[in-house]
Amino acid sequence: MNNRLEVGRAASGKRRLRDLLLQKDNRFCADCNAPDPKWASANIGVFICLKCCGVHRSLGTHVSKVLSVTLDEWSDDEVDAMIEVGGNACANKIYEAHVPEGYSKPTPDASHEQRANFIRSKYELQDFLKPGLRIASGKSSQESNSSNKLMDSFRSTSGPQKSEGMVEFIGLLKVKVVKGTNLAIRDMMSSDPYVVLKLGNQTVQTTVVNSNLNPVWNEELMLSVPQEYGSLKLQVYDHDTFSADDIMGEAEIDLQPMITSAMAFGNAEMFGDMQIGKWLKSDDNALIEDSLVNIVDGKILQKMALKLQNVESGELDLELEWMPLDQ
Repeated sequence: MNNRLEVGRAASGKRRLRDLLLQKDNRFCADCNAPDPKWASANIGVFICLKCCGVHRSLGTHVSKVLSVTLDEWSDDEVDAMIEVGGNACANKIYEAHVPEGYSKPTPDASHEQRANFIRSKYELQDFLKPGLRIASGKSSQESNSSNKLMDSFRSTSGPQKSEGMVEFIGLLKVKVVKGTNLAIRDMMSSDPYVVLKLGNQTVQTTVVNSNLNPVWNEELMLSVPQEYGSLKLQVYDHDTFSADDIMGEAEIDLQPMITSAMAFGNAEMFGDMQIGKWLKSDDNALIEDSLVNIVDGKILQKMALKLQNVESGELDLELEWMPLDQ
């Protein structure tokens, strides 16, 4: 019964969010007017495009908590906050109340630098608000039971505001965790596996599959890729209710072959299907076989099969998609 109620609430929240997205002003990115935005800043209350989404993520969740309209789970409070703001037009009346004369708002084809400068000025530095007003930074859902609402967050202030340092991102990485094979036993006869991915300071994880050594997730996880990106770290755990979760193996994924190839070719939509790179199997990595980087239908994709390390058995299949911010 409780599960049905939770599913019902989630479906209701998604419907309310889609209804809000259908409003005329929300059919275009709040920051650059690109059509058909698929992302949102839940604490600011605006819908944004993929390229602006990357800049919002670089500001940190204390400024902008970015969620996918279609891929992420939304809490009732987050949906309520979006509805209370009223959409892009209402938010822009506040955040763009006093854009200086001659200051150009970015267009959909603006450079990453132009986009970043405008968005930082608009939301982090709050340069375009009415004089004497500031908007308090929103807390993430982990820090507060309810989302910080824009319409309640004005406060008077004087003097300069401290600006948090920005992490520069160069793209987004969508990781589809496909399946596991012959994973290690950590309970009596089986395991309850889930996968954790770490890149820089970001951590995302799949759902738990109960009592299954050959789980199928087909679950997509999103990560922002910083300029200094390093390797993508992967760990598989067995979920335990009354004790610490047990490790079931790990692996490191070298992102350089994919990202270097992607940047060398630029806009993948200009090319037909072709191979553009390769991550080679070696004794120093977890690859079961060479992993190819391909352009498929205008997307940069990489499939890989990994043999989990530091564990008695287990393999994992992944599909990566690279999404640049500055095409």
